[in-house]
Amino acid sequence: MLELMSSNNISSQVAILAGGMGTRLKGRTGSLPKPMAPIMGRPVLEHQIELCKRHGFTRIALLVHYEYDRICAYFEDGKRWGVELTYHVEQVARGTAGALLDAFDGMDDRFIVLYGDTYADVDLCTVWESHIASGACATLFLHPNDHPHDSDLVEIDDNFQVVAMHPYPHPQNELYPNLVNAALYVLERDILIKVVPVTGKSDLAKHMFPAMLVAKMPIHAYRTPEYIKDMGTPDRIDKVERDIVVGLPERLSSRHARQAVFMDRDGTLNVEVNHLHLPSQLVLLPGVAEAIYELNGAGILAVGVTNQPVVARGDVTWAELHRIHARLDELLGQGKAYLDRLYVCPHHPECGFTGEVSELKIDCDCRKPRTGMFNRAVVELNIDRGQSWMVGDTTSDIRAGKNAGLRTILVRTGYAGLDGKYSDEPDYVMPDFPAAVGWILHGHASIARQLLSITASIVTAKQRMILVAGPARAGKSSTARVLAEQLRAAGWVVHMFSLDGWLRPIDQRLEGAGLLHRYDMQAIVSMLTPILKGGRHWIQLPFYERMSRSIQSGHQHSIGPDDLIILEGVPALLEPALIGSADVRVFVDVDDEERLRRLKADYAWRGEPWESVEIRLHSRDHDELPVVRASAKNATHRISTY
Repeated sequence: MLELMSSNNISSQVAILAGGMGTRLKGRTGSLPKPMAPIMGRPVLEHQIELCKRHGFTRIALLVHYEYDRICAYFEDGKRWGVELTYHVEQVARGTAGALLDAFDGMDDRFIVLYGDTYADVDLCTVWESHIASGACATLFLHPNDHPHDSDLVEIDDNFQVVAMHPYPHPQNELYPNLVNAALYVLERDILIKVVPVTGKSDLAKHMFPAMLVAKMPIHAYRTPEYIKDMGTPDRIDKVERDIVVGLPERLSSRHARQAVFMDRDGTLNVEVNHLHLPSQLVLLPGVAEAIYELNGAGILAVGVTNQPVVARGDVTWAELHRIHARLDELLGQGKAYLDRLYVCPHHPECGFTGEVSELKIDCDCRKPRTGMFNRAVVELNIDRGQSWMVGDTTSDIRAGKNAGLRTILVRTGYAGLDGKYSDEPDYVMPDFPAAVGWILHGHASIARQLLSITASIVTAKQRMILVAGPARAGKSSTARVLAEQLRAAGWVVHMFSLDGWLRPIDQRLEGAGLLHRYDMQAIVSMLTPILKGGRHWIQLPFYERMSRSIQSGHQHSIGPDDLIILEGVPALLEPALIGSADVRVFVDVDDEERLRRLKADYAWRGEPWESVEIRLHSRDHDELPVVRASAKNATHRISTY
């Protein structure tokens, strides 16, 4: 049945299942056995052997079958790679579990199993240690993937123990979490003789692990965002190679802290439903799956953080909530997207609800705006707070993000920040989640690069005031905020003033009367004049509430004599007194098609009738846009937003 190809009877720490024919690869690789298929010019099996060596696993058994002599000829005894190789040749294919049982005598009491058609960048030592600490009979390496609909899915409990396995194809109308068996295991050798038949075919995923569950043998779930991909088709090989070229395995590795986007659920990812309690009520907002797909492809973790007091109130059981989140996984999976992790706070501090769950009616540390969910994610997923973001639709989300040390983005879906619970200002405001992801992936970095030289000139010359101007919806506010980020990172105290806070009352803003007629420019000049002369000043800044188009009282600012002021607004480069007070003057613009799209989205969010919007846009194209664009001649720098 088996022929031992090595004369050295060492027992092995790792078994690599390398018997595949690679039928789907024959058009590219010919008669090569699947483990010899090249990734970046070298056999995928070579990458696996190097992975084992890198983590100190140097005794490796290769379980081979098809064209095994070509594998033996290439790798020989493994000394070139600093490992000891043993070959076990299957004369009759017995499946993955059968092959391991037949190699039983050549394995350590505990060993790692790899499949010969996967490319992985995984910390094998940590997987090994997690298995030992769990006390389980087996450990499965699990992760979400971009095609859960045709994958074998695994259910786990809160103790990271496998409770069920759902092979593909899945029954219609069943909802399962997107958690996939990635074909990397740690096994206790003795379980093989207990659950694998001595004759016939037997597969690890289809037969052995389900048999272990029936026998109540504990199976540990190891969840990680680290990179592991099967490359059994030409398309998958191409994808793995593209991922390597762009650095995706490196960004997802455990060698350094990862970047993440934390995201609220209701009103951010899906349509806001008051006390959502059924899977059918969960409907993704437009473009959400596509946006998360972009994060997945960029190697940025997508991490959900959601308050679900419906559990504490007794409106939804844990099982029902899991089905709701399985529905979320299913909808994202239809767009080839996934969340790397979803954290839930089930608590609610107020009592008195019929059917409430008393043990969950507590004042916890995880309910946003507290940071328990964030802190847990940072530890479990090794996240770099300084490079990460929080996106949400409520002031509670924004305060939580700031408390957690993240950059924050408020989206104008769901509550759109109008819940009124907290006064925290977001770092950025975007129309929706896809726009927020676009800003994170492209916009922020693009503007930051363009601003670097400007920031350096401000720091060198110690300028006191910076003007940022440009057409409506060109990206002035976001540009000003990125500039403020850079200046604060250089050690400066920065205050941002928006000229929209000095818009005249709406009944005094006559369309067609001209841009400057809509602003009280004299008031802003009068306010700034004493500040720029020196000393410390306490100022309560007004701000423009866009939904109601009203001016409201904002935060108080204590402005010191060395603090910097960034003044942004459409007419910032039209007032001579302002121009004369600022040596750094930035003009921000965007192409007209994108600007018009943003304007329409803004007016649509406010619910204004399209007929009145058209009239206003037409009017401002005549009395505002030419004047503003002409003011670019007063700028010292120009920025183009994406």
